[in-house]
Amino acid sequence: MSCLQTIADYGLRAIGIGERLLPREDFTLCQQFTLIGSGMIWNVYFGLFALILGFFFATALAMGKASHRTVFRKPAEWFIFLFRGSPLFIQFFFAYFVFLNLKGVYPFFSPFTAAWLGALIVLFLNTAAYSAEIFYGALQSIPKGEIEAADAYGLSGWSRFRRVVWPTMLRLAWPAYTNEAIFLFHATTLVYFSGFPAWQQRGDALYYASYFADKTFNPFIPYPILAMYFILLTLVIIGCFGLVNTHLNRHLPANTRQKIKLRPNLIR
Repeated sequence: MSCLQTIADYGLRAIGIGERLLPREDFTLCQQFTLIGSGMIWNVYFGLFALILGFFFATALAMGKASHRTVFRKPAEWFIFLFRGSPLFIQFFFAYFVFLNLKGVYPFFSPFTAAWLGALIVLFLNTAAYSAEIFYGALQSIPKGEIEAADAYGLSGWSRFRRVVWPTMLRLAWPAYTNEAIFLFHATTLVYFSGFPAWQQRGDALYYASYFADKTFNPFIPYPILAMYFILLTLVIIGCFGLVNTHLNRHLPANTRQKIKLRPNLIR
């Protein structure tokens, strides 16, 4: 079988398109690159949707934590503390246990026990909590002079938030938020270890890397391939977020613009 035929058969297998049966013997480098790359579709799916949804929820949480009203501040503080204070790995298992019990009572929760939805919800809530703390710190760092200038121009309420507070918050938070986005995509590999099952062997990249490592008794080929894919993904994230960072700082002198620096977290 040629490499092109292998790509055609297994390139989209992780989402149910192509060959149903996994290769059983005579594993080639092309098969490993193709199937692990196919599994990356799920990692990108988890990371992308959790990041987009979490961004808006994190903004609301940050505003709630910065609010002077207890009814908004306390729930935001406890939510952030809960998801930042507990390991993501434990959150996966706890969420699966809750969804599994709810499924037994309410059939509506049946899709929540699948990784595509249940694991996504956990990642979304987790990154929202971490991002909210980043945004909250940026809110506290907004120069008072900018707020006073907005007041002097007659801006208040939603207009002041949209034109002054929110853009400045993003500009200050963006380098740290970039690192959170990178780590979120790396954290998607934990879905493989969570209680959420891989339906019909449609797993993520780590699922296929582990499959080849178990079958060949040689982890020194599939796992470096997996690492290579995540390094490429990290470079794409840095590039995209760097463009946004440049746009957010376009009005500042070149020597005062914040630059994105990769600072990976060693533990979640």
